[in-house]
Amino acid sequence: MSRTIDMKFMRYLNLFEKITKVRTQHCFFYNSTVVFLVPKAEMSKAIGEAGKGIKKLSQILDKKVKIIVLPLGLEDLQRFIEDIVYPVKFKNIEMKDGVVTISAGMQSRAALIGRNKGRLNEMRKVLGQYFGIKDLKIS
Repeated sequence: MSRTIDMKFMRYLNLFEKITKVRTQHCFFYNSTVVFLVPKAEMSKAIGEAGKGIKKLSQILDKKVKIIVLPLGLEDLQRFIEDIVYPVKFKNIEMKDGVVTISAGMQSRAALIGRNKGRLNEMRKVLGQYFGIKDLKIS
């Protein structure tokens, strides 16, 4: 689980902590959205009263912002993927020998893959960093 954080993400993390008063070391891009990962216990504090934390971050960064629960292990894989790709729905997830297969309908499949496999590649990178997944397939 190797991760590198560039200066842009360092600034995002510092801004996140300053606004929400929640410390995290995890953020990434998915589908032109900045996704922050926080411990489950800190979730409501990070979102803020009536979503003020997210709204303020989104306004300052001029990007969509999503805050999701930090996964603790492979048992959190399905929930993690559901949170990232929401509102896109899929049928189920199978993991075998480090390869994750997501089963989805035709419409959802297109949304999960994205133009020129952009979203698929972003998801592969994220799952590789947080779960050590070797490959991701969408069927």
